[in-house]
Amino acid sequence: MTLLGGLGSALLLVAQPLPAPGGVSVAAARAFQFAPPVDRPMTYRVTTRRIGRDGSLISFSLVYALQWQRIGRGYQLRSVLQRIDSDAPPAVTRALTLMLQPLVGEELAYLVAPDGSRVDLVDPDGLWDRATARVEAAAAEGDRAEARRLAQLIAALPAAERDRLATADARALVAAANDAITTAAAADGASVSTRHGGTLRTIATADTAVVGGTGAAPLHIDQLWTVDTATGLVMEERRQSWIVEPDGAARTLVEERVRAVEPAS
Repeated sequence: MTLLGGLGSALLLVAQPLPAPGGVSVAAARAFQFAPPVDRPMTYRVTTRRIGRDGSLISFSLVYALQWQRIGRGYQLRSVLQRIDSDAPPAVTRALTLMLQPLVGEELAYLVAPDGSRVDLVDPDGLWDRATARVEAAAAEGDRAEARRLAQLIAALPAAERDRLATADARALVAAANDAITTAAAADGASVSTRHGGTLRTIATADTAVVGGTGAAPLHIDQLWTVDTATGLVMEERRQSWIVEPDGAARTLVEERVRAVEPAS
């Protein structure tokens, strides 16, 4: 399952095998209690590093400000994508973050089930209407072909895919809704280890996947989740993809994604 489709590299920052809202496993929901902190703001950074054309690693970070609230029996999460940081050249940054730029500064609200098993975007139609209006205004003001293409992409994207794009990072934060944890642990051939330290539970998996056609080099994928068992939040999620030489003597990191909760700034 991927968001790439016909959008190319614009969605690479969030193109991960995450389930649609409501599609999480029962096992994941039961494994973690859910009690997010409603008394303090949080900073959430999602960083992707990948090999650029010159062979060096380039980095992109999405920085969110988060605030939890109790709503009835469940919770509401308010999230603002504050900025996109990158050490890549501006043209490369624009290409890889094209679909996310209209969301910078927009407050996104999510309703989260009492046990954390479901994360739903509040008023998704209104969100994308506002995002599209911002893009169209930029196109009209600057007559930018790029902005016009982006408005067309947003309009053509199916509603379910748009919502998945906007909720991917929020669902990854909530352990019970992060089905990637149980999916990776259940994968054939994956090795799994778990350790506990205070309230933190660390789950690590190692697996191999072949990406591309016949003869493509296999990717060795290491994944690690550090879950705060007191809150049910994933304090850090790290996914690394490596190409390993046939003799096993060396390996090259081709992509790394880190989602991490940081002290609020």
